[in-house]
Parts: sequence; structure tokens; C-alpha cells
Amino acid sequence: MIRAVLVGAAGRMGRAITVAAQSEGGLRFTGAVDAARSAALGTDLGVHAGLAPLGVSIGSELAPLLPCADVVMDFSQPAVVGETLGRCAAARVPLLVGTTGLGTEQLLAAEQAARSIAVLIAPNTSLGVTLLLELVRRAAAALPTDYDIEIFEAHHREKKDAPSGTALALGRAAAQGRGRDFDDVAVRSRSGSGPRQPGEIGFAVQRAGDIVGEHSVTFAAAGERLVLGHVATDRAVFARGALAAARWLAGRHAGRYTMADVLSS
Repeated sequence: MIRAVLVGAAGRMGRAITVAAQSEGGLRFTGAVDAARSAALGTDLGVHAGLAPLGVSIGSELAPLLPCADVVMDFSQPAVVGETLGRCAAARVPLLVGTTGLGTEQLLAAEQAARSIAVLIAPNTSLGVTLLLELVRRAAAALPTDYDIEIFEAHHREKKDAPSGTALALGRAAAQGRGRDFDDVAVRSRSGSGPRQPGEIGFAVQRAGDIVGEHSVTFAAAGERLVLGHVATDRAVFARGALAAARWLAGRHAGRYTMADVLSS
């Protein structure tokens, strides 16, 4: 039985992962962490997720929990991820990061931590999205460059980052397929941008209601369009993928990993 610590335990994904873990098996939580000002502090992890008590209290300190952990799952906020990486590296505990909106500072910290522990960065833990990334990469490589690439994503009204981490990952997959630098071709907003320039990868964003997650990539040329997409209707799909990734990551050698590694195995 893999012992896991959940960071961001009181959030949407934290609750979904807690629920999914009770039916999936193979992993149990020995600790749970949330923000120092969280109203959930001191609450039982299971009770907070609407389940029977699990005997795990949600706290605010990660370090004391690491000696009893085989893997840490961080679904918190970008500002927290750097500290999580540092503490996990010091304790030699593998880390799954499902938090989106990571910046350069966090990604550099991930590279540093990966020298001593296994680190898996997953802006989206759905196995379907993992496959979609590969399909987009292959389509971009196979189609002529006169096919315009546009990416659309939709999420619930509370999501903070835009475009989503998944949308950006799809854009990077498309750029990689064409052998282009993503930052050179990405257009994250069309406002006032004028006519479309050749080779651009454009993004459109929708935030509304309780949309769990929708992503599509359109390859458009004269007379035809190819659309590759993924629609999530239940956050449990991300929770199940996160649990599969955490079970896979526990015990791995140090290095940087992705959901594609989990899917291919």
C-alpha cells in the first residue's frame, strides 16, 4: 500500500482525489496539507470530502509528514509549489505536481529537485488528454504548415490561470510537431492583433459556470478543418489519472517525468 501526502487537500481536486482513492485502492493518505488560512485546517480529510473519517487531519505543515510518505501529490497553488519541491527533495520523496499556472521560477525549481527525486509535472492528469497531446504533436508534424492552428479551452468561473495549463501544453505539442519555438508562435490573445500571421498558434478562452474542462485544437486550411479535442464532464477523471500517476511515481529513480511516461507504461 503506497503512502501518500496530499497538498491542496481542501480544494476541488483535493476532494476529488480523496474520494477516488477510497474506491481505487493501492494508495492511502498518511497526511494532508492546505493553506495556513484554510477553513479546513483541523478537519478530517475524509469528512471534508463528504466521506467517513479517514483518521487524517488537514494541517498546514508538510515537512513533519514526509518521513511517512512514499509520494506527495501537490494540487495547490503555484506560489506553494516551489516550497513543496524543496521539502520533497530534501526528504527524498517523489512528487507529483498537478498544479497549473506554473511560472519560470517553479519550473526551474522542478529541474533542480529532479536531480535528487522523481518529479512528475502534469498540467492535466487525464489519460485521455495525455493521448490528445501526442495526437496533436503528430498532426502538426504531418500536416503542411499552411494549416492554421487554433486552440480553444473552457473552464469553470473560478479558474485563475488563462489560457489553462492544458491549453498551453497542447500549444507546445503543436509547436514541437512543427519544429518551432512555442514562445515565438503563441498568440494568447486576439484582442487588437490584426490579421492572422503565418505559423501562429492562437488561443481562445472561456470561463463560465461549472465547466469541468473542454479543450480542442483546430487545424484549418482552405476547404477543410481537422479538430482534435477532449471534454471532461466529471473531475473524477483527473483524480483517477492523478492516482495512477502517484502509484507509478512512487519508488522511481530521480528525474523529470510526464503523464506520457505513465500512459506508455
